[in-house]
Amino acid sequence: MSPTILRVGAYRFYFFSREEPRAHVHVHSPEGEAKFWLDPEIALAVSHGLSDKAVNEARNVAVENQEVFRDAWKRHFGG
Repeated sequence: MSPTILRVGAYRFYFFSREEPRAHVHVHSPEGEAKFWLDPEIALAVSHGLSDKAVNEARNVAVENQEVFRDAWKRHFGG
């Protein structure tokens, strides 16, 4: 299960259920995908196929919505 948390433009932000315990969010676009850690701050974990520009755009969306992602993580996984 991978619930969608947010869609912004071509980016879909979502979680994989029970992937790993550290809080993170995945982002997918037609260009590729990435994973960002949520704590202690938004940081790129991995990226596949995304240009540097797209990674930066996705990171900016993640920074702007970090509380939305953290709250969704807590609701979905508990804690």
